[in-house]
Amino acid sequence: MSIKSTAEGNILNKPLRIRGEHCLNVFVSFEMKEKLRELAARYDRTVADMVRAVLKIGIPMMEGISEAEETMLKEYMLLFRKFRKIKNLKDI
Repeated sequence: MSIKSTAEGNILNKPLRIRGEHCLNVFVSFEMKEKLRELAARYDRTVADMVRAVLKIGIPMMEGISEAEETMLKEYMLLFRKFRKIKNLKDI
């Protein structure tokens, strides 16, 4: 969705921001919540700030892990096919 607005005669497409669309409700274990509280208290921040920081750091890390996992799986499948071809040639 977008809103068309006029500014100096130009029409701009701005994304429509729905109130609350940027919020998340996440359920975590008591231990994890306590760890976040301890970190927040230690560094004089709010728990929400700590959660934001963890997400900001964790998302790129998770992307990297997922890409590595995907690459390993592709390479494993290629290797498996190669060995299967070699085995079939030996059987002939």
